Amino acid sequence: MKQISLLLSLMLLLPAALHAQNASSKDKLDIEIKQSQNVIPAGTSAKHAVLLNLEDTWHVNSDQPSQDFLIGTKLTINSTEKLTATGIQYPPSKEYNFEFSEEPVDVFEGESPILFTIYASEDLEPGSYELTGSLLVQACDNEVCLAPTTIDLSIPVDVTAEGTGFQPLNADFFDGIETSDGSITDALSARGGGEIAALFDTMGLFWAFAGIFLIGLALNLTPCVYPMLSVTVSLFGSREEEESKLGSSFFMAFVYVMGIVFMYSVLGVAAAFTGALFGSWLQSPVVLAGIGVLIFALALSMFGLYELQPPSSWMQSLSGTQRKTGGVLGHFFSGLVVGVFAAPCIGPPIIALLAFVGSQGDPLFGFALFFVMAFGLGFPYLILGTFSGLLSKMPKSGTWMVWVKKVFGVVLVGVAGFYLSLAFFPGYSFHTIIATVIAGGIYLGFLESSGKGVKTFTRIKWGVGAALLLVGAMLIMNLQKEGVEWEPYSDEAYSEAIENNQPVMLDFYADWCIPCLELERSTYTDAEVIESTREFKRFKVDMTNYESDDSRELRDRFDVAGVPTIVFIRPDGREVKDARVVGYLRAELFMERVQMLLEQSEDEMALIE
Repeated sequence: MKQISLLLSLMLLLPAALHAQNASSKDKLDIEIKQSQNVIPAGTSAKHAVLLNLEDTWHVNSDQPSQDFLIGTKLTINSTEKLTATGIQYPPSKEYNFEFSEEPVDVFEGESPILFTIYASEDLEPGSYELTGSLLVQACDNEVCLAPTTIDLSIPVDVTAEGTGFQPLNADFFDGIETSDGSITDALSARGGGEIAALFDTMGLFWAFAGIFLIGLALNLTPCVYPMLSVTVSLFGSREEEESKLGSSFFMAFVYVMGIVFMYSVLGVAAAFTGALFGSWLQSPVVLAGIGVLIFALALSMFGLYELQPPSSWMQSLSGTQRKTGGVLGHFFSGLVVGVFAAPCIGPPIIALLAFVGSQGDPLFGFALFFVMAFGLGFPYLILGTFSGLLSKMPKSGTWMVWVKKVFGVVLVGVAGFYLSLAFFPGYSFHTIIATVIAGGIYLGFLESSGKGVKTFTRIKWGVGAALLLVGAMLIMNLQKEGVEWEPYSDEAYSEAIENNQPVMLDFYADWCIPCLELERSTYTDAEVIESTREFKRFKVDMTNYESDDSRELRDRFDVAGVPTIVFIRPDGREVKDARVVGYLRAELFMERVQMLLEQSEDEMALIE
């Protein structure tokens, strides 16, 4: 095999040598630098690309050539202390059958963009700068491969003052560029305000707002929204039959959703001015305990202890009528209250929006942005509220209705226990969920008395009970998984890691933070995440006392707006800004951030050596 590779190498080098005086790889392509915006405000980042325009019939080897005797394309950009280039992403390669090779060769052809991101430090003075770099390529056609050559690059960068605006450039070009890992450039990832800005740059105003709507819709996948489902069904399912026509139900559901939307729109704009509202108040133990108590009260009503409805005096004063539950303002007020249930989970994703709104300095634009996001959050409840109004036409009697109501009760008890445990004993929050699932399976499946003597219904209950017990057992097994081994943060340990040229991963967390628990139980138990971060110094930074002097000092030093936030530090002590994680991120996407740090750490160590 080695002899074949050597022979092929000689076959390639011979014609290359014969053509060396007349042609080189550099002659077969033109290079163009593309920018996603005209300037980079200090403290933010912007997408750039090196576009390879190859002559017809000519190709360059991919960054990972399939044959070991071929030279792969490699882009190198020389970062400075305050201008950092990260996240180099190559285009997808194509297989080409050259006559000189029995096996297909992976190549780039035509217009092939190589993406990267440039980050400007917060303390970089406004002005025009230049980053240098190089591109190593080897061009081939069907008959010959030319000698590899290194092409010098010069990348102009214009930096403006922090918080200033910018104009998008080349939006059509950057929109939907595919990279070699098969993914489309993702402007929706939770890396901070820069990515929200990139969303508007690359997609235009309409599609950017559509993306913001999808972000809001995706927030419904967080566990905090579960009680909103039960409350919505209870509120609309109890309406009078004459009020439950489809048109009336839709209107009231729309008013209800507008209550949710209004709350987050106003709080979002307020948070843009206060800087920490979503990071502290809406995730504080006091709020978590209050939500837990409120949900537990709702759960008791599901078990028939009382019928829950707002006090008639509230509804009368709000709506100006004598109707108990049907007032427009009453449903709007209910939306305001119910929207609070989701607050502890959606804080971290909001941070990216806050950073972007703050950089724009436009309260009206901020209100519009949060309005669209919140409408995405509330959209499922528009549908649920509309059709829950039709429940009044369904039979009220029957054992199945009693049992289903108690299923909702068990769910709410579990959610209430989860919130209360986060407030008072956060180390056992997941144990509370497991206990609820197991106890709920035993109660709903085997102890609850509805439908005794009805064989089919009894078997359904047995099935549900057995399924819940199985889920409980699986959750117990998940608790046994090994996770990332962390060290408590200290200034001394952190300084020692930097002195020893070690890459660092800082996890800013709080005991009451729900997305932090999701990271701990899901992402940090992934085998690849554990293995790939073994060489890092991994510190847990406790932000449970969020407003303490120590927490505030660390938040200011590392520019942390909320938890969870994961910060990646290069061996030279500088952060890889594009790798920062805000909020929950599943293991596959988390690994992309880890890879950024690994690549920059390898480059840094090579320079040191």
